[in-house]
Amino acid sequence: MTSSDATPEGGAASVPGEQPKGFDLATLLAERSGERYDLHTKYLNHQLPRMLHTIGFDKYYERAEGAHFWDADGNDYLDMLAGFGVMGLGRHHPVVRKALHDVLDAGLPDLTRFDCQPLPGLLAEKLLAYTPHLDRVFFGNSGTEAVETALKFARYATGKPRVLYCTHAFHGLTTGSLSVNGEGGFRDGFAPLLPDTAVEMGDLDALARELKRGDVAALIVEPIQGKGVYIAPPGYLRAAQELLRKHKALLIADEVQTGLGRTGDFFAYQHDEGVEPDLVCVAKALSGGYVPVGATLGKDWIFKKVYSSMDRVLVHSASFGTNAQAMAAGLATLSVMEDEKVVENARRNGDLLRERLAALTDRYELLKEVRGRGLMIGIEFGRPKSLGLRSRWTMLQTARKGLFAQMVVVPLLQRHHILAQVSGDHLEVIKLIPPLIIDEADVDRFVTAFTEVMDDAHGGGGLMWDFGRTLVKQALANK
Repeated sequence: MTSSDATPEGGAASVPGEQPKGFDLATLLAERSGERYDLHTKYLNHQLPRMLHTIGFDKYYERAEGAHFWDADGNDYLDMLAGFGVMGLGRHHPVVRKALHDVLDAGLPDLTRFDCQPLPGLLAEKLLAYTPHLDRVFFGNSGTEAVETALKFARYATGKPRVLYCTHAFHGLTTGSLSVNGEGGFRDGFAPLLPDTAVEMGDLDALARELKRGDVAALIVEPIQGKGVYIAPPGYLRAAQELLRKHKALLIADEVQTGLGRTGDFFAYQHDEGVEPDLVCVAKALSGGYVPVGATLGKDWIFKKVYSSMDRVLVHSASFGTNAQAMAAGLATLSVMEDEKVVENARRNGDLLRERLAALTDRYELLKEVRGRGLMIGIEFGRPKSLGLRSRWTMLQTARKGLFAQMVVVPLLQRHHILAQVSGDHLEVIKLIPPLIIDEADVDRFVTAFTEVMDDAHGGGGLMWDFGRTLVKQALANK
């Protein structure tokens, strides 16, 4: 055996393409897949399996493709959650799969740190083509990291300490992004946070008052808020941008969930003519559903101020930020979006789904409003008028706000095999963010199932309200 045939430890080298001895993933999963909930209870977040058991979401999904899951019995489940928006192309898109096989087989000298590989530059070039007023990209590993980058860059570029955010906002859960998170339940117990300030989305007077203090670096905003699916009022982003520029502050658009076609345009801020954010945060769907990736797009002058000299070349970096697998997945994802007209599909089927659901508001007194854009849709429930339903509604609200929405998503899963989510804690809103590739048959399946669930809810009895009483007991026990 020559020296080239040996491993660094002196053992025999493995044959290319062979499974390394001592590890067999298929065997491991076959032997221990049934322990999934016990393993999570023992070693991970023990409250997750407890919650799933309580609401009946403790399923054993075995495989997935596109917008669908299957369990061991072959039952087909429609995914209206998309991994909180990660699975924009659905699961296991063949083009993204092939790109990942190709990049692994290429044996690239990845993450050497002292060269410039082509894939990051190619992905940055492709991303920036969708937002031509921006010039440069920083790659990280997640949406919260993309937000952290934007916060740091805005502070450094402006020399000001404070970032404004909107009430009800969700920008991430690391300390910096948590400081601009408008949901108190996430912030409680993690103080002190950064000195940031909430303003109501749409309230330009509040924004102007804060800007007059002279210490605001930026306003960060989701064009459509993930928590509750609240849409920025028409003209708000453009007017806010003008105020910010007047006070030499920046506009940060958090497109982690709304970007890459989710709302029927490539970026959600593009619905308002003339809006040109200084920084844009991207993640989730850019991964192709495979490799975590985040990106912060920004103006040239901001990047040049942060990276102002060779001494500052690593002043902000991410160990895995430009890894070849993530870059390949991102490039493949953007290619699929163009070739398969994914954004157009999101707009077309999103409009169809929203219109069909909105048509039900006159039929069901518990259904307050259907709102959204593209395939980001909020279904809000509200206090009914009839006495019998009103008493049941009050029972739920007294125990804990948000229980009725939970009562709807459970039968959607249990009876109709449709996975959906409540939009946020203490909200009577269901959020639909399915894969952007769903078709009219999927839309019809959801509307038919939702109609049956609402018929049951308005019937005043049956299993749905029995489950509601179970939720009330659970909520009261937790108080």
